[in-house]
Amino acid sequence: QVQLVESGGGLVQAGGSLRLSCTASGNIFRFLTMTWYRQAPGKQRELIATITKVGNTNYADSVKGRFTISRDNAKNTMYLQMNSLKPEDTAVYYCNRDSPIWAWGQGTQVTVSS
Repeated sequence: QVQLVESGGGLVQAGGSLRLSCTASGNIFRFLTMTWYRQAPGKQRELIATITKVGNTNYADSVKGRFTISRDNAKNTMYLQMNSLKPEDTAVYYCNRDSPIWAWGQGTQVTVSS
């Protein structure tokens, strides 16, 4: 079973930036499309960004133009650069593969103050 570890969250003012990281155990990371999700309080988990094994990306409209997903296959690590953060970006952020998903990691909390 692959284990996912998210990190890099924190408290930031609106307009600020954060860079999240996601590290996966095992040796299959480089072969997979990976995703970032987020879950705000009282809301369903939302898919916000996807990156294929060769680096093609896709974003939800809510983050397009502000967030950038990237990956380093040699390090089994994926990143989410978040710029121009808004209070509505406040959520727990999770990473996973596209499908079928693995067990969720603990996530990393992002809080954006106004």
